[in-house]
Amino acid sequence: MNKLYRIRKGKIFFGVCGGLAKCFNVDAKIVRLLFTVTVFVFPKIIIAYIILMIVIPKEVKIR
Repeated sequence: MNKLYRIRKGKIFFGVCGGLAKCFNVDAKIVRLLFTVTVFVFPKIIIAYIILMIVIPKEVKIR
């Protein structure tokens, strides 16, 4: 398992789903789709996304 970071390249909103996908070696589209379906079933999951957005650090920019 890789370290968990919010991605910079290829992010849609804040890079949380992309970072989770990269951490668990899964396609980011799958994680985003699962998140979208989960939001429709449990709308309060948006609060969890906001918390993850604050807690997970941004990916370090390598020059």
